[in-house]
Amino acid sequence: QVRLVESGGGLVQAGGSLRLSCAASGSIVSINAMDWYRQAPGNQRELVAAITSGGNTNYADSVKGRFTVSRDNANNTVYLQMTSLKPEDTAVYYCNADLRRVGVPGILRSWGQGTQVTVSL
Repeated sequence: QVRLVESGGGLVQAGGSLRLSCAASGSIVSINAMDWYRQAPGNQRELVAAITSGGNTNYADSVKGRFTVSRDNANNTVYLQMTSLKPEDTAVYYCNADLRRVGVPGILRSWGQGTQVTVSL
């Protein structure tokens, strides 16, 4: 069984910073891309940032220059450093990983349970 557990969400004032973490555990052979998505009430889930196993990154236009995604491959963990937060960043943030499991062919797309980020004026 594989689990992704996010942490680091909370309430912050506009202009503030938060750092999200997502740790993957279980019978994992390797992890390809690790991504952060977010979903605000009434909106579709959207990709915020992505990082490959080699460290290549991609960001949504709305967060470029403010958010930084990084990962610790040795510990199967991905981070999202969020700065200059805006009220429109308020959402539930989910991490996602495309991974290979021990003894199971193919790639599993696994999701975390989400962590709430609320940015107040």
